[in-house]
Amino acid sequence: MTTETKQTQQSVPRASDEAQLHLNQRGHIIQQPGTIRNLPIALDEQARLDNAKALNQLLADTLMLRDMYKKHHWQLAGHTFYQLHLLFDKHAEEQTALIDLIAERVQQLGDVALGMPSDVMSKTKIENPPQGAEEVPVMIDRILEGHCVIITEARAGQAVR
Repeated sequence: MTTETKQTQQSVPRASDEAQLHLNQRGHIIQQPGTIRNLPIALDEQARLDNAKALNQLLADTLMLRDMYKKHHWQLAGHTFYQLHLLFDKHAEEQTALIDLIAERVQQLGDVALGMPSDVMSKTKIENPPQGAEEVPVMIDRILEGHCVIITEARAGQAVR
């Protein structure tokens, strides 16, 4: 290091320690999924817990469906490529909007919204597609099956009060 570089480093004004970034922080978990915070929203705790549980299931399945749309969007091939490429991307974006609404509702009920890939994989009821590429009709069939799972979940969730 040259003398000029040392002088420049020493003359740079530094903010206080309180203003500095604190990297690599970890804290204790303040709420586990499946537990309810006390919120004054005119629903009893059991109703909020039951609804949040149903919505977290719906959230995991919707995340899986969105990711299947993206996977198939990337792996399409053949004479229907262009149309399906656009369609799958559009549907993935629509699932993303739904995911945000569902997750925010779980939080409003006082539970913790799931969202990490490991959470999705451990909770989803939608079959995990293989890593490799499949034929287009199989991709479409997988997506339809995913929608059927979600529709069934949503109907069952309507009974939750």
